[in-house]
Amino acid sequence: MPELPEVETVRRGLANRLQSFVIQEAEILRERAVASPGGATAFCRGLVGQTVGEWRRRGKYLIAQLLDPSTGEPSGSWGVHLRMTGQFQWHEEPTEPCQHTRARFWNAMEQELRFVDVRSFGEMWWVPQGTATESVITGLKRLGPEPFSEEFNACYLQKKLKGSTRSIKAALLDQSLVAGAGNIYADESLFAAGIAPQTPAGRLNRKQLEHVCDSLVHVLEISIGVGGTTFSDFRDLEGVNGNYGGQAAVYRRTGQPCLNCGTAIDRVKLAGRSTHWCPTCQS
Repeated sequence: MPELPEVETVRRGLANRLQSFVIQEAEILRERAVASPGGATAFCRGLVGQTVGEWRRRGKYLIAQLLDPSTGEPSGSWGVHLRMTGQFQWHEEPTEPCQHTRARFWNAMEQELRFVDVRSFGEMWWVPQGTATESVITGLKRLGPEPFSEEFNACYLQKKLKGSTRSIKAALLDQSLVAGAGNIYADESLFAAGIAPQTPAGRLNRKQLEHVCDSLVHVLEISIGVGGTTFSDFRDLEGVNGNYGGQAAVYRRTGQPCLNCGTAIDRVKLAGRSTHWCPTCQS
């Protein structure tokens, strides 16, 4: 599943490509791709004729402000969650859609934004103007602070994790604790912090939690800078995946020597997810 860096990469691509993009036509090829009330019919009616404005990211959600092209005033919102395999594609000229195409959007010049999703878990929402976004995209209500926000710090983690017996790896995967992190960057940040992933979260002291916060932010910043990771089905709007995979220290390096000490990278199962770590560096 795309994590925060991949979603942020998509956000930047959408913001760049869709400047002043007026949706002249929209087509939903798979009804389940639309999760908002009214289904595909209401979704298309809400988006067609509107200008796509600023895109923002919240956790792994993407939300675009829709604008009335005649007045420039807000007219609603368009929400997207890529889930496991969802991706946007930009097509300058008309082309035949592949079998996994779920939604298509055109402007007056027949340039197309296409939503492709092999596993079909991705979702989109139309939120009418004046309606609280969280009341339609209900998953937003459960999100914790962004890793880059002032609210995400060692003091916050210590309070939230006090007495917790679950592993710190499981805690970092919890979107209600911190929004946007996932399996890849949880592994990488715990390695950078020198903390074993199976450590009970409630046993970590303030100094260790500071390392967790700093390492997570640092790893995410690096990955955003190189456009995300090569380890998933993720592609940006131009069909390119990220370059972070070549910089990973532990993720998917089972049995290979640790880049710091030479110890073989180990893999265990935590919170139902494969977890990669160095038994020497992460004691």
